[in-house]
Amino acid sequence: MRNRKAQTRLDAAIVSFVAHQRVFGRGYFHEEYILRALGKFAAAKGTADLSASLFEQWSQSQRQLSPNTLYRRQLLIRKMCLHRRRSEPGCFVPDASGFARPRPCLAPVIITRRQIAALLRAADRLTPSQYNPLRAATMRIAIVLLYTAGLRRGELVRLRLADVDVEEGVLHIHESKFHKARWIPLSRDAHRELREYLRKRMSKPFDIRPTAPLLCNSSRAYGHVGWHPFCGRALAQSLITLFDRAGVHDALGHCPRVQDMRHSFAVEALVRWYRQGGDVQTHLPKLALYMGHVSIVSTAHYLHFIPQVAALAGKRFDRHFSRFIEPGAS
Repeated sequence: MRNRKAQTRLDAAIVSFVAHQRVFGRGYFHEEYILRALGKFAAAKGTADLSASLFEQWSQSQRQLSPNTLYRRQLLIRKMCLHRRRSEPGCFVPDASGFARPRPCLAPVIITRRQIAALLRAADRLTPSQYNPLRAATMRIAIVLLYTAGLRRGELVRLRLADVDVEEGVLHIHESKFHKARWIPLSRDAHRELREYLRKRMSKPFDIRPTAPLLCNSSRAYGHVGWHPFCGRALAQSLITLFDRAGVHDALGHCPRVQDMRHSFAVEALVRWYRQGGDVQTHLPKLALYMGHVSIVSTAHYLHFIPQVAALAGKRFDRHFSRFIEPGAS
């Protein structure tokens, strides 16, 4: 957090709360931005502290947001106030019963291997652009790494050439969510795809310094060509376009989101363990470590009980326990 003097009681509470959260390894950069904006709102209203009236005015000013986003922001402020109440028992704490009513989140679209193959074919048909001569190769390796390594979008766009061990087929993910760094060994096929991509990427005129981004775009300013990382938004927009071109959607016609690639990776791991006859419970901590989670509780969020998983689990149950069930028993 920037070293700047807190000018009001609300500012002081924000500083204390964010510092407390970061003690536990949370980045809290977006949350700090939201809380700082609340402090500015209070200053614009001429008040130095949070009250029921100010909180209601602030909530009304946020009505353009989706109910889920507004609810999360209201909950964040309540969490800060509860932390503050430990030292200031009389401080205001918003009543959660008056918060926006969140809507159910969209279920992820689990992408199948056949759909991934269609995505790769669509990526291969992309033509080079002025700002991305490696457009087809870049999108192909992005799909491969998101699906086979379960990377977060931000982790992928932040990868540098120095983070890639092309000989061993390993990626080094620097401190990401929860300040966790990790090494990601790639599958044999993903390793081969990475070597093919780097064969093109490590040639002129691209930036091949170790600090250069793995996925890069070019920029032309004042007659000079420069190279900069693929931004997360541009990558997401490109992938959504490919989903549409390849006809990748679920049975209801819903198009996947970028984070659905990570959900699909986790479900594919679950399916693979069932097919191999592995002990799923003992493998979960390994998956949590690979995905960069602090515990298997976070990993469970990505393990969806889709029909394919249900069928495999049913077969395993039948194989091990059907002899204990009497024929005709209900």
